[in-house]
Amino acid sequence: MSKRVKSLIEKELTDKFQGMEGVAVINPRGINGIINNQMRRRFREKGVKMTVVKNTLAKRAVANTPLQGFEKLLDGPSAVVYGKSSIATIARLVMDAKKANEKLEIRGIFFDGEIFNGDQGVEKVSKMPTREEAVANIVAALLGPGRKLAGAIKGPGGRLGGILKTIQNKTEEAPGDAAPT
Repeated sequence: MSKRVKSLIEKELTDKFQGMEGVAVINPRGINGIINNQMRRRFREKGVKMTVVKNTLAKRAVANTPLQGFEKLLDGPSAVVYGKSSIATIARLVMDAKKANEKLEIRGIFFDGEIFNGDQGVEKVSKMPTREEAVANIVAALLGPGRKLAGAIKGPGGRLGGILKTIQNKTEEAPGDAAPT
């Protein structure tokens, strides 16, 4: 491969990885074309892409970016899985692909300067909440005490109202009955 072609590929990879904070790396060896296309289609539906890379060009493409350091996962044939989705979503998609095809070798995930190696590392990341799930958990935690307070205030008043309604219904049913004097 000529230097010019290598520099073009390096620039393309730099553009693809621009703004990415985390990636997953898998070994595409042993996956036939049909399975590969099905896997890419599932990834694409979730906003995630997979690119087979030449290791040395990928290392140069991520120099001086937040992805610097993920090159430790590049060993032999490598495919990088990346996207605008959260890293937990990417990990879940990779784990689903592994369940669908046992031949798939997962090298690991890199984000926030940390490497999570192998299946165990990816599984650990897949159990982390996505951004949306984390926001929902925070909102639920904030609303929980308010909901309990509203229930505590409303509860006794509702019971008292029910008792008064029952007394009113009983007095309306028996208007002819006079109280003994």
